[in-house]
Amino acid sequence: MNAATLAQLSPDEKEAYHRSSEDRVKTFAYERGPAGGEKDIISLARTDLMKVAVQVVHEGGENNLHYHLASDTTWFVLRGGVRFYGPGDVVIAELGLHEGITIPGGARYWFEKTGPDDLELLQMVAYDKASGKAQRVNVEAHKDWMKTDDLLVYEGSAAT
Repeated sequence: MNAATLAQLSPDEKEAYHRSSEDRVKTFAYERGPAGGEKDIISLARTDLMKVAVQVVHEGGENNLHYHLASDTTWFVLRGGVRFYGPGDVVIAELGLHEGITIPGGARYWFEKTGPDDLELLQMVAYDKASGKAQRVNVEAHKDWMKTDDLLVYEGSAAT
């Protein structure tokens, strides 16, 4: 809802709007579980406009060159180190503990963990619903561990 629409509501409607939003307030905690493969994704919170998760990247859990439609993503290192690459494997950032990067929708990238320890990345995704369906689109071949339908979308097969 925007401010102009909110201003047109009656006091009772405004109160109902606020109470409806307040009823959806949630807390969360991060607890890392046992490793389940090359990458684990622990969902922390989700709304219509945002998703927050932790990705735990184990050996072999790097991804491929891809981009996202209708969403921006911010990554923040909780543990370990990560190297982000752009097209042509050009390094765009090398990050350590408590460092982050924001990647706008449409920017092509991939990342890998650096060092022997698992990488824990806080992932915060903001959705632009006015731009259409949020989608991850592969530019290069997906990795063997990528099995779910949402990880197998390529430029020619992306929904418009």
